[in-house]
Amino acid sequence: MLRFCCALIPLLFAATALAQFPSRPIKILVTIPPGGAPDIVARVVGDKISPSLGQPVVIENKPGANGNAAAAEVARAPADGYTLLLGADSLIAINPHLYSKMIDTLKELTPISSLVSNQFVLSINPALPPNTFPEFIEYARKANPPLAYASGGQGSQHQLTMEMLKARAGIDLVHVPYRGGTPATTATMAGEVAAMFSGTSSAPQIRAGRLRALAVAGAKRSPTFPELPTIGEFYPGFENSIWLGLFGPAGLPEDVLNRLRSEVRRALESPEVKQKLAGSGSLETLLLSPREFEALIRRDYERFGRLIKEVGIKAD
Repeated sequence: MLRFCCALIPLLFAATALAQFPSRPIKILVTIPPGGAPDIVARVVGDKISPSLGQPVVIENKPGANGNAAAAEVARAPADGYTLLLGADSLIAINPHLYSKMIDTLKELTPISSLVSNQFVLSINPALPPNTFPEFIEYARKANPPLAYASGGQGSQHQLTMEMLKARAGIDLVHVPYRGGTPATTATMAGEVAAMFSGTSSAPQIRAGRLRALAVAGAKRSPTFPELPTIGEFYPGFENSIWLGLFGPAGLPEDVLNRLRSEVRRALESPEVKQKLAGSGSLETLLLSPREFEALIRRDYERFGRLIKEVGIKAD
């Protein structure tokens, strides 16, 4: 009897700890320095869920290795819900096809919740002749030598979206990688390259006439640029959007997972949170069920894997 009671004590402690989740601050690792979209999303959502969880939500910026360092730290953390990751689609679905030495994002991380999505905008230097998307495709098709396009780096979403367009439209453009989206935008405005895909954070440059926007890459028109067509209106089925999600280590207890999912969903449904995110680069809340989010991750993992292999992209 005594042996049975002793064996029961650890289980009772574990159940009590689980029932009290969270009993200490929760940490969310962000893969970039302060100020970018992932950092903003983490802070907006973290501030909203902290009061209802009854604990501080601490944002820790951990840039390095294209996000792989932060992902590895979360994967190694105890599966208790206190160390989480704000992960972009590029980290979860693209990096594994570019880097031989990184975690298995599908097996070593648990998807908790989708958070936001953002449109990609096809923009060109305003000194170029095209004024519409079809005119740009025709202009690029006839260009000799081929036009150059900017991206935020080798294997970035900027590059992959343009490679998707090249294949679909049958055009040739030369890739010029930069160290991030901001330098790529600056290069396009300066005329170093002809075109680029960028997030809707480039809206100020577009509205100021320093870039000419031609189309968006999402499945529907952007609220930021409702006048712009989707590329899918010309090439049915073409779609690529950026998404961010919240992840934890593999093996998160179901009760912890459900609590986090419930609080995050409540935050994303809040008009206050929606307004803050929309004002920070036109980010749209992405409310998916756990099953839908997992399907999105798997879809992007597989399609980007095929594209990277076809194009022959290598990590820097």
